[in-house]
Amino acid sequence: MYSHVLVPVSFDAERDSAGALAVARLLAGDDGHISLLHVIEQVPAYAVAHLPAGYQSEARKAIETSLSEMVKTLPDASAHVVTGHSGRAILDWAESHKPDCIVIASHRPGMQDLLLGSTAAKVVRHADCAVHVIR
Repeated sequence: MYSHVLVPVSFDAERDSAGALAVARLLAGDDGHISLLHVIEQVPAYAVAHLPAGYQSEARKAIETSLSEMVKTLPDASAHVVTGHSGRAILDWAESHKPDCIVIASHRPGMQDLLLGSTAAKVVRHADCAVHVIR
């Protein structure tokens, strides 16, 4: 069992957050802590001008609400929201908070992933702890 499990949560339909949470719950056991982390990607400056006023703050509130609802279903969990590039932000958060396991959902890789890579692949390659990928 792990004492601290990090679950990066994406609200994309292609990601199986429920599956990742179920695995995290098993890996944390009765005594482990689960941290849910959502990364809000930075909006390029040229695009911000085209967003409605307050869009970013409202989106953040909605994400925080959704994560809070997820936390309620887990015995010992916390929710965190950060801003940045998803792969790098997950790794930075893990480096500073020291989980001993990361459970991350991934989509089925396609040709674009061979050229660009994916968040899960970056986390697997660079994390200092165990990483479980859920598809």
